[in-house]
Amino acid sequence: MLKTEMRNEKTKHIDKMSVHEMVSVMCEENYHAVKAVEQASKQIEKVVEVIAESFQKGGRLFFIGAGTSGRLGVLDAAECPPTFGVDYDMVNGIIAGGDDCMRRAAEGAEDKAEKGAEDIKANGVKSGDVVVGISVAGGAAYVEGALKMARSLGAVTVSLSSNYGTKIEAVSDYAIVTDTGAEVITGSTRLKAGTAHKMVLNILTTCSMVKMGYVYENMMINLRPSNIKLTDRMVRIVTEICDCDYEKAKELLEQNDWSIRKAVEFDKGNR
Repeated sequence: MLKTEMRNEKTKHIDKMSVHEMVSVMCEENYHAVKAVEQASKQIEKVVEVIAESFQKGGRLFFIGAGTSGRLGVLDAAECPPTFGVDYDMVNGIIAGGDDCMRRAAEGAEDKAEKGAEDIKANGVKSGDVVVGISVAGGAAYVEGALKMARSLGAVTVSLSSNYGTKIEAVSDYAIVTDTGAEVITGSTRLKAGTAHKMVLNILTTCSMVKMGYVYENMMINLRPSNIKLTDRMVRIVTEICDCDYEKAKELLEQNDWSIRKAVEFDKGNR
């Protein structure tokens, strides 16, 4: 039996626990998600290097999965443009069953390998791209079909699961396994396993974007002024880098097409 499908001895009688006991055991179990990601760090490091190399050559990153796995991929992909100022097609999230499944579960969608292959082709995956197939159990036919098609098109394939020796691992160039073990509620992998996978996706995109030069020190310097919050953040970043007041920073941005990078270079060149 898959580890993620086993019963958790600590929570066999969760239905008899007080709210305090339930919260405590869930907090305790979530530490396993953090530890599992840490133990997979060497695998994650390799994939970060692969993604960054792909980006540097004009490649794109795709996350593909079903159910919770698909939703996590779409979520992380959607956050990259506002965080790093990149084009919306640089990091892509694909969920089995289409965008409607972000809100409504369609459990049968994960069993269709041919749909995974079709979605890869429909999204124009090509040689030089990186495709990360996400499946906690590691056996979702949709994800397996997607990875097989991606590989046949020349893309680099990566599997992300919480079990070893899975079907998606067998069809991938690189494998990341976060061994989170049995869930608090048996088989409910939206819990620890999902938490671990969200952490992995955060690391993959963040570290890759840092290597692309979209972060200065630990500040987002490729932002776009798409709303009040981000506009304010851009001004505050310039005040920090250029050691100037808020009004001066805003003026520098206005003079340089609201580009932090240009504003900083302009300021240094006129000192």
